[in-house]
Amino acid sequence: MADWNIWSAFIILHLKSNDMKYERVAITERAKEVVKQLKAKYGDLIFHQSGGCCDGSAPMILEEGDMYLDDSDILLGQLEGVNYYMNRDQFEYWKHTHLTVDITEGRGSSFSLEIPLGLRFIIHSRLFTDEENSALNKSQNDNSIGFKALTIPKGK
Repeated sequence: MADWNIWSAFIILHLKSNDMKYERVAITERAKEVVKQLKAKYGDLIFHQSGGCCDGSAPMILEEGDMYLDDSDILLGQLEGVNYYMNRDQFEYWKHTHLTVDITEGRGSSFSLEIPLGLRFIIHSRLFTDEENSALNKSQNDNSIGFKALTIPKGK
């Protein structure tokens, strides 16, 4: 997992060094507070949005290392120091949208760490403006995300 963290940090630094003014994912103040609470209790975390079972495309927050990530997972950004990943297949449906992570009352049906608090993370989305879409989805050569996708070393 250490190699994965090094590559994730590289991609985030690469994003910042390119002075991109657009983002794919954001977080509300209420959701930030829950993330801070979970980080204090569990340590390093990741967000993952798969579109699979349970709560479907709702983002899950998990302890780092509790979920196997591979080259089918795309790093979309970082929220409150927590990397936000999405499965590549799911990304194809969401690549033209800006996602905002929020929190709501109610129990979800996933393994996400906020569930025991009687809360669940949800997504608000909007279509990108033409300018955002042009900047963030500029080429199929960079996996349609505005930067090169992560290649995980074999055997990791």
